[in-house]
Amino acid sequence: MLVRLLSALTLALALLWYRSGRVLRANVLSVPPLPQNYFQGGDWQTHCSLVTNDAHDELRYCEDITFWDHFDANGTQTDRHNTVMGPLRDPAPRGHLFLYPARSGKAADSKLQKLKLVGHPPHHDFHPLGLEAAPSRGDGQPSNLFVVNHARDASTIEHFLLDPSRPDEARYVRTLRSRWLVAPNAIALTGPSSFYVSNDHLLTRRLPGPLGRVLPLLETVLGLPLGWVAHFTIDETTGSVLEHALSAPGIPFANGISLSPDGRTLAVASTSTAQLLFYMRDLSTNSLTHEDTVALPFLPDNIGYDDTGALLATGHPHFPSLAAVASSPSPSPSSSSSSPVSGDATSPSWAVSLTHLPAMNLANPTAFAKRIYDSRAPLSASALVPAAPMAYDVETVFQSDGTSTNGIGMSSSSTALRDPATHSVYVVGLYGEGMLAWYEHSEALLAIAKSLQVSRWAAPGPVRATAFDDTEDSPWRAWAWYCRS
Repeated sequence: MLVRLLSALTLALALLWYRSGRVLRANVLSVPPLPQNYFQGGDWQTHCSLVTNDAHDELRYCEDITFWDHFDANGTQTDRHNTVMGPLRDPAPRGHLFLYPARSGKAADSKLQKLKLVGHPPHHDFHPLGLEAAPSRGDGQPSNLFVVNHARDASTIEHFLLDPSRPDEARYVRTLRSRWLVAPNAIALTGPSSFYVSNDHLLTRRLPGPLGRVLPLLETVLGLPLGWVAHFTIDETTGSVLEHALSAPGIPFANGISLSPDGRTLAVASTSTAQLLFYMRDLSTNSLTHEDTVALPFLPDNIGYDDTGALLATGHPHFPSLAAVASSPSPSPSSSSSSPVSGDATSPSWAVSLTHLPAMNLANPTAFAKRIYDSRAPLSASALVPAAPMAYDVETVFQSDGTSTNGIGMSSSSTALRDPATHSVYVVGLYGEGMLAWYEHSEALLAIAKSLQVSRWAAPGPVRATAFDDTEDSPWRAWAWYCRS
């Protein structure tokens, strides 16, 4: 019997190493030698600033940020109650949503503000995770904002309205519940009231007793393909689910998702396999067909397309460091230290940009597949993973070892956004503090940005193009983000 057990264990470990050996070597067994900070566009010491709010303790643990075209919106906060990484300490404190108007590409010109959740039932938990806002239609009408909420008893999706005339509030509409929302993580809108949503686990931390502590961890570490992406269409009048479809099953730890600007490609981050999955989308049925897979040098968290069609992927280069930060005690709310907010532990950060390459006729495809890429970064992605398929070029946007100097730094990066119009990049951390903003301080670039027309609508049909305007009366864009408490 003992021989059989040892044989089975050996076989299981061999299969695990065969399937996840690259991830174990690069992201578990070794700490990548990352720089303190690196931004693709220039000197981080002169071009970076840390955006915080007046109540210093509130702007922490920001999981997700997204653009709302009329304003930017960003943030979610989940320290004491995190159903994905843990811990499940206290579901009572509420998370927050913040708004940051990115009018001119300069931090001094914008002020962060916490949104009032108008009409949200006071007895409802609010622990936001992923979120996305529909762009303003240009007629002054409110936009839909959908936020994943990991409440104490069940995960839901909260539906709010963002009104350009009342940029300091998110007006509650309804709470969407479904038996298919097992472990919802990220949202990608396909219309004002329809969206894809990823479910990162089938086995969740809500399982009773030791099952909730052991089984989700096994699902993550073993890379079990139990996550999925589903598509929902809701009735805006009643809030009932008009349609639900299982769009992409069998994804290990399906995390961030994003729809390309033309609406034809859905990208999905598979965290436990350190890969991005690309699916072709049928515009009429919303069905998905797997097209490409790209390996990354880190465990991807959230992803997002920018206006040029490049995909930004952000994540965690070293899983043990992330787990150490997650399990560290939180500092007191009165702490004003610029060090990471989860004790003294830090976790490295990495964000890359993936650009779709045109079709090429190569004389030596094998040599091209073995090429060195991402050569400008202090630690090239090609040092950890082979070249991506010919369809994509990968380049580092941001790297950090997780430490901070003079308040500038970001531990455990979870999301990065890039605004090509102002050449700005924004990064938040799963267990970090504030939002790291990088600006290209160039008046010539800002003048060009004012003449650009941008659209962030990722669905077929009419789109709204918004001209850059940095006046108080004509805000341009903002982020929505959730921050955990």
